[in-house]
Amino acid sequence: MTETVHVPLEGRAYDIHIGPGLLTRSGDLIGPLLHRPKVAIITDENVGLLHLERLVSGLEKNGISSSALTLPAGEATKSWQHFERAVEWLLDQRIERRDVVIALGGGVIGDLVGFAAAVLRRGVRFVQVPTSLLAQVDSSVGGKTGINAPQGKNLIGAFHQPSLVLADTEVLGTLQPRDYLAGYGEVVKYGLLGDLEFFEWLEANASLAAEGDMAARIRLVKRSVEMKAEIVVRDETEQGDRALLNLGHTFCHALEAATGYSDRLLHGEGVAIGCALAFDLSARLGLCPQEDPSRVRAHLRDMNMKADLTDIEGELPDAAGLLDLMGQDKKVIDRRLRFILARGIGQAFVAEDVDGDSVHALLTEALSARG
Repeated sequence: MTETVHVPLEGRAYDIHIGPGLLTRSGDLIGPLLHRPKVAIITDENVGLLHLERLVSGLEKNGISSSALTLPAGEATKSWQHFERAVEWLLDQRIERRDVVIALGGGVIGDLVGFAAAVLRRGVRFVQVPTSLLAQVDSSVGGKTGINAPQGKNLIGAFHQPSLVLADTEVLGTLQPRDYLAGYGEVVKYGLLGDLEFFEWLEANASLAAEGDMAARIRLVKRSVEMKAEIVVRDETEQGDRALLNLGHTFCHALEAATGYSDRLLHGEGVAIGCALAFDLSARLGLCPQEDPSRVRAHLRDMNMKADLTDIEGELPDAAGLLDLMGQDKKVIDRRLRFILARGIGQAFVAEDVDGDSVHALLTEALSARG
């Protein structure tokens, strides 16, 4: 039942394995990468309790020893403080350039550990073992690593490709429904940005995957990963096409900053709302049919997901305040807001200079619905 997607980057190619039971098989899959039978694992408190023992056991079956560092769970861990702790711990473990570091966790751990691996001894190899749906379909693939700054999300980091990704779909069964659906925000993004047929499949089958159907989960993860890998190979460092993967993210990152990177809004929830707003903006600018934003929201509602600013509890800045937060986004070029807009579902494109007044009007209208 296992599927494999190959990422054919020249000199840095790697495989993404997708399916149940991969933690148990970790030694078989990671062993060929090792110059000596030793790895360092970094995880978080929640994931460690659920999955660390099985990963360690899978490694030990192949005679691979390991040491592990457990960090606090949550977005706040993507900080200088915990990054420094991770790097110094890896140095204490005497991790050498030819060794392998394993990131066991969701997007926070994957991003932080990947960044630590990128700078440790000017670059050591690392393996992504993503345990959330969001990490399996998005953040574990493509080599974007980093931490957050007070000024914004993911502003400090590096491109550093993993040597292997093990997306064990069995671990998705341990996720809370909200966390699974937050990851689904990144899944639906792929259909919206470049594959109408996949979006239509999601409309018919995503609820089965959410309920635990393993075949549906594997297909959902595989198609998402295939799409991301195709784009990454064309544009590894986001000079062009890779920006398409940021559909919904300019809105999302502003909303995450506005909510203090807290549990008020999970990243994937922000992506879902951001995608809906991106289609609203596209329709407002006459780029896509007026019914497309409604279709996007209808599917998000069918999946019991957040789809509007009204779904975010607590106070939010006004439209001008949100626009100011967007100005800190990495995708701003020469102080011009760059959005991913769409000519229809599956037809996203990069808009380099979007009229700020149109964005302000859209946000004002969306905020007014909050009462």
